[in-house]
Amino acid sequence: MSSNSFAYSEQSGGGEATELGQEATSTISPSGAFGLFSSDLKKNEDLKQMLESNKDSAKLDAMKRIVGMIAKGKNASELFPAVVKNVASKNIEIKKLVYVYLVRYAEEQQDLALLSISTFQRALKDPNQLIRASALRVLSSIRVPIIVPIMMLAIKEASADLSPYVRKNAAHAIQKLYSLDPEQKEMLIEVIEKLLKDKSTLVAGSVVMAFEEVCPDRIDLIHKNYRKLCNLLVDVEEWGQVVIIHMLTRYARTQFVSPWKEEDGLEDDEKNFYDSDDDQKEKTDKRKKSYTMDPDHRLLIRNTKPLLQSRNAAVVMAVAQLYWHISPKSEVGIISKSLVRLLRSNREVQYIVLQNIATMSIQRKGMFEPYLKSFYVRSTDPTMIKTLKLEILTNLANEANISTLLREFQTYVKSQDKEFAAATIQTIGRCATNISEVTDTCLNGLVCLLSNRDEIVVAESVVVIKKLLQMQPAQHGEIIKHMAKLLDSITVPVARASILWLIGENCERVPKIAPDVLRKMAKGFTSEDDLVKLQILNLGAKLYLTNSKQTKLLTQYILNLGKYDQNYDIRDRTRFIRQLIVPNEKSGALSKYAKKIFLAQKPAPLLESPFKDRDHFQLGTLSHTLNTKATGYLELSNWPEVAPDPSVRNVEVIELAKEWTPAGKAKKENPAKKFYSESEEEEDSSDSSSDSDSESGSASGEQEEEGDSSDDSSEDSSSEHKSDSESASEVGNKRTAKRNSKSKRKRDSEDGENENEKSKTSDSSNADSSSIEESSSDSESESESESESESRKVTKVSTPVFVPVKTHVLLHRMSGKGLAAHYFFPRQPCIFGDKMVSVQITLNNTTDRKIENIHIGGKRLPVGMQMHVFNTIESLEPEGSITVSMGIDFCDSTQTASFQLCTKDDCFNVNIQPPVGELLLPVAMSEKDFKKEQGMLTGMNETSTVIIAAPQNFTPSVILQKVVNVANVGVVPSGQDHIHRFAAKTVHSGSLMLVTVELKEGSTAQLIINTEKTVIGSVLLRELKPVLSQG
Repeated sequence: MSSNSFAYSEQSGGGEATELGQEATSTISPSGAFGLFSSDLKKNEDLKQMLESNKDSAKLDAMKRIVGMIAKGKNASELFPAVVKNVASKNIEIKKLVYVYLVRYAEEQQDLALLSISTFQRALKDPNQLIRASALRVLSSIRVPIIVPIMMLAIKEASADLSPYVRKNAAHAIQKLYSLDPEQKEMLIEVIEKLLKDKSTLVAGSVVMAFEEVCPDRIDLIHKNYRKLCNLLVDVEEWGQVVIIHMLTRYARTQFVSPWKEEDGLEDDEKNFYDSDDDQKEKTDKRKKSYTMDPDHRLLIRNTKPLLQSRNAAVVMAVAQLYWHISPKSEVGIISKSLVRLLRSNREVQYIVLQNIATMSIQRKGMFEPYLKSFYVRSTDPTMIKTLKLEILTNLANEANISTLLREFQTYVKSQDKEFAAATIQTIGRCATNISEVTDTCLNGLVCLLSNRDEIVVAESVVVIKKLLQMQPAQHGEIIKHMAKLLDSITVPVARASILWLIGENCERVPKIAPDVLRKMAKGFTSEDDLVKLQILNLGAKLYLTNSKQTKLLTQYILNLGKYDQNYDIRDRTRFIRQLIVPNEKSGALSKYAKKIFLAQKPAPLLESPFKDRDHFQLGTLSHTLNTKATGYLELSNWPEVAPDPSVRNVEVIELAKEWTPAGKAKKENPAKKFYSESEEEEDSSDSSSDSDSESGSASGEQEEEGDSSDDSSEDSSSEHKSDSESASEVGNKRTAKRNSKSKRKRDSEDGENENEKSKTSDSSNADSSSIEESSSDSESESESESESESRKVTKVSTPVFVPVKTHVLLHRMSGKGLAAHYFFPRQPCIFGDKMVSVQITLNNTTDRKIENIHIGGKRLPVGMQMHVFNTIESLEPEGSITVSMGIDFCDSTQTASFQLCTKDDCFNVNIQPPVGELLLPVAMSEKDFKKEQGMLTGMNETSTVIIAAPQNFTPSVILQKVVNVANVGVVPSGQDHIHRFAAKTVHSGSLMLVTVELKEGSTAQLIINTEKTVIGSVLLRELKPVLSQG
């Protein structure tokens, strides 16, 4: 190494560094003949001399190079003595790098590290927080039982440190100490309990990780901190979020009752729809009594929802598994879009996500059906990803999409990836099994593949055909004959064995072919694979029992060959068969039943998904990926029948309120109120609010204060603290895109106002904590609905501007045997439910006879969709016509509602698919409100396109006519002639849909749509563009 390597720019120490370099070169250069080894030796000797230098610049450069070596994976352990001497250096930069090195090698060089333990203990009192934290990391890395008491003391002190970074490292050290000495568990639990109360987001993730490692069963430690963890979640670092979400999922399964009972109740209601109104009301009341979601349960679901937009795939996956395991089934659907988004990540992430989607899609097909094309296989995908996508496509296959999927599978079979092609053939077999309508089609397709040039494809086709033929063997004698001919060309053992098994099972249906096949097989018996030999023996036995005249000698010849085979399985099978089918004086009673044993009816194989049994593992865990219980896996408990006492989560909230209320309340009250606009203060009329919502602001505020300064904030006044907390919460929520609508922001602000009122009341009246909690939880739903109605003043539904008269054919008179049905959308609020779209159906009797008992039969609706059917029509006279109303909740999607329209004698399958414009209700709003709402729906919530058309198509009347013809939107008054605005809201969720047509120079215009429902927005954009473009 030349001396140029050590030419430093610093004046102090530069000269000595050069001298050291020259000295090292002169010392080691004679040994250049030793090649590679001399180079390593020279490097390390050089570094040792630099570390022993009196100049900090040389030491610093040496430490940088050593840490660089470690980062590259090189072994620097022999430098330990030289490095550890600098642990007491006064230069902070050197000290930091020394600690980085010691953390890496302290466990390997324990004796030398122990010599410096007093230095580490002194460093725990260093004024620099990074040095204190690094010293604790090094101390916990020296894994020697003798220093356990010192480590315990250091962790206790660090857990009370003013710096959140040091407290975070204390939480990390807890896990290391527990693995070194599990007997310290009780003392460590005390530290964990203390750190769980910490208000800093920096500490939250680390302490929950320590909790999961040391005492995951101590759920009682979480009670008091549950709401705080829920509210801090959005601001915690990403890996902390993953740990907290998994822990809260387990917590929710032990503390709340199952929300899935609600869905069961809804299903029962649908089945008994024709009951009287009194019965219906009674059932509804009963269901409400039997299940009401705990506000804390709702808090967890609501606060994790924004994290579905996280950039970290692990966080999105954690939220997805939380929704899957603890949310109501009607709300699980929102995770599907986020999971599909992750499929754009690298292949490792794709693999995990696809595994979880495969498990979900078995139970909930409807979740992923809209994203079917996202699971189509790309040529660049690795085989493991291709196989998983095939699995998901199989799970999603149904009568509606199977034809599309089969066309896709035909392409996959031609793939150069033979393993993937074979998997595709198995997939076709599973689709044929699951969907009886396409069984014959699939079977014919597989038979065509038997003439494929690729032997692996042919072999896999044979195996799958064998399984399919077991289901209906009597109908396919020709296929069996065709497969018998393939024995001359196919060499793959599994395929040959499958053909022989099929011929043996159906030997009575092919009496001429079976003996000839046996003859050919006997000729080459000794050269066959073991698997094929066993099937030859079975075929011989079956033919001996059914056609002994032709095959007796052949079978005896095969049995003699098998008797002396090298494989003991074949020898054993031969002896067994000989005793069973060839009667002699030694034969037992079983020989009488030989025919029943060999030719018994075999059950058809059940082609099931390999992911069917994985759902008992928590999604996103290693155990789920491996499909076996991994070390450290914590099982999800079953939902409790009766929810444990919810007041355990409220104790600390009340205590904190009482503790902080007395100090300087009156002086600080007004600033908190001035935080909000006057209009919002006037609207605040609710006397109570959810404890969970009110704590949301305060917990976030506490965290922000803790992060900004390390002083103890318990002496602050109540109202000042709340004012700060609310502003911090507002900033934090904007940063994480937690609020995308005005109603949400106003509800949170009202909750904050109510919290101030509550603190005044509790101070003056000293109300009992349990009664306060009861009143707040009882009135939560009422206060939420009030605040929601206040916030929706801006989205008042108006009358439709235009009602198209276009009707759609529901049932053609030819298909309906004279009954014709048409439907159209009257664009009126539905009388059957706020979330339903009103549909009017006109029924015509085109026959010369009366049609009786017209009603809706079976319904095949996608998940979440609901339908209110019309009352039974007793009779419809010849040439008669009648119009009836229905309500359908399409769940803000253009999915088809499939059901049966029945008469007394027949049932007809019909479908209603709504145009996207009919899923909206017009909204009346001012231009100012429109711009305000549009400003909050930007970024991913905005889609736009450029329209080119003749100038005469861009007059206000033409634009209005075209837009309202496509979509049920309201006109927003505009002060600018070149901008036309329209507003609506979705029927199901009430999400705003803002449409802007902005005219540009020439013959162009820009069409902009702003909405939270991006899918509906993009579909509406596609429908409006051609309409506005045409003349």
